[in-house]
Amino acid sequence: MKDPRKKIEEFCCRHPNFGIPGLMRYVVIANAAFWLLGAINKPLMFYLMFNPALILRGQVWRLISFVFIPPTTGILAFIAMYFYYWIGTTLEREWGTGQFTIYFFTGVILTILYGFLIFFITGVPVNLSSTYIFLSMFFSFAALFPDMQVLFMFFIPVKMKYLALVNAVFFLISVITTPFPENLLPVVAILNFLIFCGGELRAMLPRRQSKGTINFKRESARIRREQEQKLYTHKCAVCGRTDVDHPELEFRYCSRCAGYHCFCSDHINNHIHFTE
Repeated sequence: MKDPRKKIEEFCCRHPNFGIPGLMRYVVIANAAFWLLGAINKPLMFYLMFNPALILRGQVWRLISFVFIPPTTGILAFIAMYFYYWIGTTLEREWGTGQFTIYFFTGVILTILYGFLIFFITGVPVNLSSTYIFLSMFFSFAALFPDMQVLFMFFIPVKMKYLALVNAVFFLISVITTPFPENLLPVVAILNFLIFCGGELRAMLPRRQSKGTINFKRESARIRREQEQKLYTHKCAVCGRTDVDHPELEFRYCSRCAGYHCFCSDHINNHIHFTE
């Protein structure tokens, strides 16, 4: 079965205009507006929360309005908004508008479906939030840029991968301590994360090199030798396919790899980056 991430990449390649450019800008503006609304009249926020029972009675705006409720309160809300705006716009630049739009709304749809599932099983309306949707974005960012540093508490430089590990601990604690079936909601967010960043996550895990693991330094030297002997212009550094053998493929160079390394459309966003 084809990797869901590859199917998404192929869909976005076939539909280059798909998606909402600057999606996180609109999300953060809505977050700020809802924060102001809550500060002026807090009871109004009740009419924006996710509630399956009320949605089934016609209050359909709750299907999307709950996403725009700020993930926290007070002045920390604006810090969180800026942080997630930065993460979201960076992910959009890395993946492209189409893939990021699919990623964000996949998290929203999975959360909504699970909220209804809990309601149908227990008969009790559940109040969902966008917390785990944003947290899934954070995990994806950390998987793509594990060594990027941020200033924790505005003055302590910390790498993203360590912040992700700390968040993962709290994530696990919430799964253990929250009553069933609400405790599975974080797992739903992780499913979205694994679809898009499962390859990057495996790359972050320490492991011994096996026969099936690519030695990129040796592979790079082999590809250069083959290019001197074969009449092709582009060859994927992961799968070895060329533009001569597979003219239907697109080949691009990765700007995050050290040196010039070419990848096919299946692996341009799904490979371990060359570091030397």
